Amino acid sequence: MKIWMMLNACLVTLFMVALSGCAVQTPAPAKQVTLATQSIAQAESSGAVEFAPVELKAARDKLSQAKVAMDKEENLKAKRLADEAMVDANLAEAKARSAKAQKVVEELKESINVLREEMKRKTNP
Repeated sequence: MKIWMMLNACLVTLFMVALSGCAVQTPAPAKQVTLATQSIAQAESSGAVEFAPVELKAARDKLSQAKVAMDKEENLKAKRLADEAMVDANLAEAKARSAKAQKVVEELKESINVLREEMKRKTNP
């Protein structure tokens, strides 16, 4: 009876080892890393260096970590970090564009105020 139980335990162990060997390896997230790199470049060109430096730095750091994880063949972690880097870069770009638009609005308001003052001076000599 003990031999039968040991044989069953060995078979179960062998089966588990065989199953773990069949596990699918996640492919390297080269596409996600490329997209994150492009998103960071686009954020930089949109003015994120000036208007969203914290978010841009977070994107760069996560991209760097993703590359390290990819080198270590930790592909799930690398994919997650690359995706996060892309999101952070997109946020940085959006914040930069928003800040630029707000700056334009403020400049337009100032111009309108200057024109109003000029009109008042001309109508009231």
